[in-house]
Amino acid sequence: MGIRDEIVEIAEYDAEALTHSQKSYGDSWKKRGGTGAFMMLARKWDRLENQVKKFNYDIFETIYDNPSPEGVLDDIGDLRRYLFLVEAEVRRELGGFALEAPEEAAEAYKGASGSTPLGTSVEEARGLSTEPD
Repeated sequence: MGIRDEIVEIAEYDAEALTHSQKSYGDSWKKRGGTGAFMMLARKWDRLENQVKKFNYDIFETIYDNPSPEGVLDDIGDLRRYLFLVEAEVRRELGGFALEAPEEAAEAYKGASGSTPLGTSVEEARGLSTEPD
């Protein structure tokens, strides 16, 4: 199975999990507004950080040490689903906005510095080499 298939499988699981949670909890995640939603994300990040400290911030070693469903993978999944909720809420409130294809996303970052949303450097996204000649 390729990475795209893995991602699709994870996203489908997340959609089902969020649908199930919505039935039980409703919109409680945004009850306290944007600050509360951010703090929810921050708490999940804090849990992840506390777990990876023991392994010098090596996320892979942390997971391999405890690959159980209650381990760090659970917190990663929770954080990812909370991020989905935040993004979906904003998209809904703004009347939606188009997801850009990778080439279009890279083009939108022309003139910027740092990383694109795809995890590539801006130079790589522009098709420029970051390696010295």
